[in-house]
Amino acid sequence: MRVEHIGDATLYLGDCLEVLPTLGKVDAVVTDPPYGIGAGREKPHNGWADYGIASWDLHRPSRETFDCLLRSAPIVIIWGGNYFADLLPAKGKWLIWDKGQTDFSLADAELAWTSLDGATRRIVYPRARALQDGKVHPTQKALRVMEWTIEIACPDAQTILDPFMGSGTTGVACANLGRKFIGIEIEEKYFDIACKRIEIAYSQPLLFDDLADYKSKPIEQELGLEEGA
Repeated sequence: MRVEHIGDATLYLGDCLEVLPTLGKVDAVVTDPPYGIGAGREKPHNGWADYGIASWDLHRPSRETFDCLLRSAPIVIIWGGNYFADLLPAKGKWLIWDKGQTDFSLADAELAWTSLDGATRRIVYPRARALQDGKVHPTQKALRVMEWTIEIACPDAQTILDPFMGSGTTGVACANLGRKFIGIEIEEKYFDIACKRIEIAYSQPLLFDDLADYKSKPIEQELGLEEGA
């Protein structure tokens, strides 16, 4: 098993079911597991590009995996939660990423299951803006969406775990928000990409200098979605 330490992040190359038992409890899990829909196709199809790895998304994680995640932290957020609803307890607070685009070949919105009770929350963030992050993973979430996820669902969490790290967007969000991060990824290609992206995020100290102002700025205002806009 390979382990990398970058800033306040600890990154594991390996199977999360093998790594998770070696970790202590964290404040929150924020993750985006494989959906089992074949997103890593070998040939472009219905909006999917060829990312060179076709096997990682053939199956959903097991119930054992989700049970392990629920034991890992008091707060758990799982993007793609609609694909795993039969494996997770019923809860009231869902998160929605509205992509601001209707009837595209891919989904108009994405859903996150949370272990929390409360009202469903939504962020409207155009898919075109998300692509400006530089998409290197088939199911890569927009960085701003992952920052919002942390802010809205676990604002006080200091250590955040992503056991399906992919290209490391959750880790970049944690670096930008001044949180500690633990990431696990089984595919070496994406692990290396995640290491590089997180290293770059931690090399930008101005993000921490501006953190107080960044946190005080309402997301709706930042996206031009404040009431009346």
